[in-house]
Amino acid sequence: MHRLLSGPLSVEQLTVKIAGLSASLQGKKLVHLSDFHYDGLRLSDAMLAEAIAVSNQAQADLILLTGDYVTTTPEPIHQLTQHLKKLQSHHGIYAILGNHDLYYKYSKTEITDALTNIGIHVLWNEIAYPLGTELPIVGLADYYSREFNPAEIFPQLDPSKPRLVLVHNPDTAQHLQDWRVDLQLSGHTHGGQIIIPGIGVVLPYHKKIIRKIPMRVRRRFPCLLKEFFIIRHWEWSQGLHRIGNNQLYVNRGLGTYFPGRIFCPPEVTVITLEKE
Repeated sequence: MHRLLSGPLSVEQLTVKIAGLSASLQGKKLVHLSDFHYDGLRLSDAMLAEAIAVSNQAQADLILLTGDYVTTTPEPIHQLTQHLKKLQSHHGIYAILGNHDLYYKYSKTEITDALTNIGIHVLWNEIAYPLGTELPIVGLADYYSREFNPAEIFPQLDPSKPRLVLVHNPDTAQHLQDWRVDLQLSGHTHGGQIIIPGIGVVLPYHKKIIRKIPMRVRRRFPCLLKEFFIIRHWEWSQGLHRIGNNQLYVNRGLGTYFPGRIFCPPEVTVITLEKE
């Protein structure tokens, strides 16, 4: 995607307070990247290189990737991993898959293997302990898959200890209120891509808007023939949110769909953990 349509890269830095965080984890730094859509169209190599450089400059304790590495066919993952292997983190890189990473039946295996081959740990309904037992990392299956079933995973955790949860679609935050989630990291929405100040995300109004455009006009612009459904909770489309007792952060992603981004730049997120 040309920089004119994607806008400049934004580095979001925030501190997130975690109840009961161990003193040994105070100040630990996470880098969160999401929604690459690396397919030769939606993310330029220049933007990707900048995002990797920013991530490495942060000297992260942990890098977390929340899905959609490709758009349709999984083949571009092999070129993407040539870039991602440059990422540096003290305690490794952990990843989950998004809905686009499951586009074909063979996509999940090919993408998982490609990431694993460069040392990235892909979690699919799994728990990992890169920062020790005091802060487990839960990586869930994609919400749109048949294997999304947090009820099988969360009972395995000590309820007295905080945990980070990686899951691609932020709508899952509604379902996860039954369990302790000290910080959920998601992507999927691209932040809405087009934000109108004073109004908000344009995409929820997409159906109403395009239905008012004459069909003879819509046929000339294929993007106007689709009526998109991405998430239900557009109020969670980007940034940090408190949902019940849980916290959710939604990354705007790096990849950009046509017609581009307005007041919604691509994002690298740097999160510092602090005891509440």
